[in-house]
Amino acid sequence: MGDEPQDSVKPAHLEVRRLGRIAFEKAHELQTELVAKRAAGEISDQLLFCEHDAVVTVGRSPRSEKRELLECTVDLQIYEVERGGEATWHGPGQLVAYPLRLLPEGHRDLHAYLRDLEGIVIDTLADFGVLGRREEGLTGVWIGEKKVASIGIAVRRWVTWHGLALNLTNDAAGFSNFHPCGLDANVMTRLQDHVATEVDSAAVEACLEKHLRLRFGY
Repeated sequence: MGDEPQDSVKPAHLEVRRLGRIAFEKAHELQTELVAKRAAGEISDQLLFCEHDAVVTVGRSPRSEKRELLECTVDLQIYEVERGGEATWHGPGQLVAYPLRLLPEGHRDLHAYLRDLEGIVIDTLADFGVLGRREEGLTGVWIGEKKVASIGIAVRRWVTWHGLALNLTNDAAGFSNFHPCGLDANVMTRLQDHVATEVDSAAVEACLEKHLRLRFGY
């Protein structure tokens, strides 16, 4: 019983924190702190929006490129993290969203949660006239044959953390020296390449928040 998450805070409330440009390790420390508080029932569900300095993170997938190999090819700080999935890049021009959500009883299906996150991104892209889609057998969101969003989560005491990264205006060269999510680097794209006007990151962030609230009933 002591390891069960406490849900004394109304679960339908979401606190949004807009962190701006923040180092990956600082955002990771904040997530760790907030996950513990959410599991203890001290705070409500959280949604962190941010942009990171350029880094590569490596997930727990057994297929993931190992840190030692990446260090030979990538001239960036590399972090091994708790989320599922393989190696990916974070950096300027990319919108990162970390939902810290206590999964309600009866909805503790992590595969379904990943599909929900994909759906939120697909709905967000639709607001900008872009057709997003899922790729069978893989996690993330595609525009045509190109991948625009990477998704990887971790769960602690049924509180989710980590989340999604949506490429907006970033330099695609950040993915060029490794296999992002185990794929060829050329498969990566960004929203800016699929719209006629300049991408407004604040507008995309607002749409993503809207669709996350709708999907999860906040």
